[in-house]
This record gives sequence, C-alpha cells and structure tokens, in this order.
Amino acid sequence: MALPPTEKPNPADERNAAQQDVFLREVDDALREDQLKTVLQRYGKPLGAALVLGLAGLAGYLWWEGSTRQAAEERSEQAIIALDKLEAGNVLAAQAELAALAKDGSDGSKTAAAMTLAAILVQQGKTDEGAKAFAAIAADEAAPQAYRDLATIREVALRFETLPPQQVIDRLKPLAVPGNAWFGSAGELVGMAYLKQGKPDQAGPLFAAIGKDEAMPNSLRSRMRQLAGQLGYDAGTDIPDSPAPAAR
Repeated sequence: MALPPTEKPNPADERNAAQQDVFLREVDDALREDQLKTVLQRYGKPLGAALVLGLAGLAGYLWWEGSTRQAAEERSEQAIIALDKLEAGNVLAAQAELAALAKDGSDGSKTAAAMTLAAILVQQGKTDEGAKAFAAIAADEAAPQAYRDLATIREVALRFETLPPQQVIDRLKPLAVPGNAWFGSAGELVGMAYLKQGKPDQAGPLFAAIGKDEAMPNSLRSRMRQLAGQLGYDAGTDIPDSPAPAAR
C-alpha cells in the first residue's frame, strides 16, 4: 500500500510564526526593561549606597589588615635589633630601641619591651628601679595578663626580703596552683613565705606538689623535693638528667 505524500510546509505560515516569535521577544524585553527601570527608580539609590559602602568597607579592611601586618613586622624587626644590640653589649642603644617600642608598640610588644627594660635595670644592680618597673607592668590593665602575672612574680621576688610574708602569700597564692603557668615560680615564693611565718605544714605540701609536677623544670623539681623532704613530706626521688651507661 502506497504511503500518502508528505505535506510540504507553507512558507507564509513560517514567516508568520517567526514574526510572532520576534514580537513576543520584543514585548518580553520591553517588560523586563520596564521592570528594571522601576526597580532602579525605587531602589537604585539605596542599592548604590550599599554597594559604595560595601566597597569602602572592604577597602578599609584590606588597608587595615595590610598596615597591621606591616606594623607587626616592623615591631618584630625593631625588637630583634634591640636584642641583638643587648647581646652585643651595647646596652644604651638597646635601651633606646626598647624604649621606643614600649612607647609606640602594640599592647603585647610594648609590655615585652617594658619587661626587658626592667630586667636590664636589675642586671645593672638597680634593684629598686627594676622592682618599680615590674610593679608598673603588673598594674597595667592594658597589658596581657600573662605578662602582668610574670611581672608580679618578678617584683615580689626582688622585694621578698622586705615584704611582709603575708603580703607575698596574698599576692602570689592565686598563681601558686597546679595547672597555672607560673605554679612553680609563685609556689616556691609562697612556700618560703610560709616558712618565714613558721608554717612548715603549709609549705611542705606545696613544695611536694611542685616536686611531683612533671611540667616543672627539673632543677626546680629537684630543689622542691629536697625542701619537702627536709620538712618531712614525700615528693618522690630525684631522677638523673641522663641515665648512666650500662655496664658491659
């Protein structure tokens, strides 16, 4: 059975369909453009302002980050230069560098520089001036707490012989607890203050706790174990720094 011949498309119909498609696209584009104009008229200024503020904020952050990093690098370099001069024996030049850093650095770098300046005073035999410098750091609320705690210990250690024992205990007892970064240094001074008060029953357990604390330096642990033992408290036995070679 023969198939019916394929019906050929009418060129006129194709032209009409194409024209309608173009017309619909133009109408759609016009609608979109009109909607865009309406949106821009209504929200253009707020959107533009938000965009400008956002770009300004981004630029400000990038500038701050870059300047902060550059300033930190400059402070680190200045601190290294000061320490190099100090190591070379050029104390006056080192003090000048550190004084500038203590004045214009960040809280951390300022305090580190001030701590070094105070230590230099002590090394020069100016104990009272050094103690006052450490006391000022300890009282500086802008300084990092770790530095303030260390400055407190250094000041109390320098003035230990002249301070009333109870004052030593009151100032350092909060630091003389296991787990604190300054447990060993503060605990030793508190224990010695207890001995000055005639309270070996409070000094001994504290010395023993430091002697048993494996986080403490070996030299400090050894000293504390000896003191604890003399007071009748067991803090373990000393461990040699290096084992003796095995006999062959």
